[in-house]
Amino acid sequence: MIQLKNTLVSNDILEKKFVCDLQSCRGICCVEGDSGAPLEKEELHILEEDFEKIKPFLRPEGIKAIQNQGLFVIDEDGDYVTPLVDGKECAYTVFDENGTAACGIEKAWEAGKIDFRKPISCHLYPVRLTEYTGFIAVNYHRWDICSAACALGEKLNVPVYRFLREPLIRKFGQEWYAELEQIAKELDRNKHKKS
Repeated sequence: MIQLKNTLVSNDILEKKFVCDLQSCRGICCVEGDSGAPLEKEELHILEEDFEKIKPFLRPEGIKAIQNQGLFVIDEDGDYVTPLVDGKECAYTVFDENGTAACGIEKAWEAGKIDFRKPISCHLYPVRLTEYTGFIAVNYHRWDICSAACALGEKLNVPVYRFLREPLIRKFGQEWYAELEQIAKELDRNKHKKS
């Protein structure tokens, strides 16, 4: 683990390779899982404020699930998450003509209707954050449905932190990311010295 400001960053973030391969996975991470996408407390208010602008971008099934369950729910672990449609995909998920999943919230953002891109947990995937008293753990989450993304990351030689540059800056700021990049370069140099 690497300590960086108020975060503890797993070495996997710097060492593992990852690039989403939507052609292979078709956005299955929006469909699979035990519960919806994790939501931060400030995101709950954003969903409340923006829902009417997001709604036109959602599927009828998603709208119905949200009307029945609410804009967000509390899962078994006591965390706020997005509701699911029939226990499967996130209620905010939309599908294109090829069956590839995408985020309806992000579609509203792309159309310039809202300023909120999508939940930070989705934007940061495969990184998962765990908040503790005084620090945030920044971990790499391994999920077999992302094997194509790991293979593509290896092929293109793109580490997780570089693939997630934009969401990491969104969450922790430019200065934090610049420091992380510097640490990664130093680790890489040291590795080459040893070999």
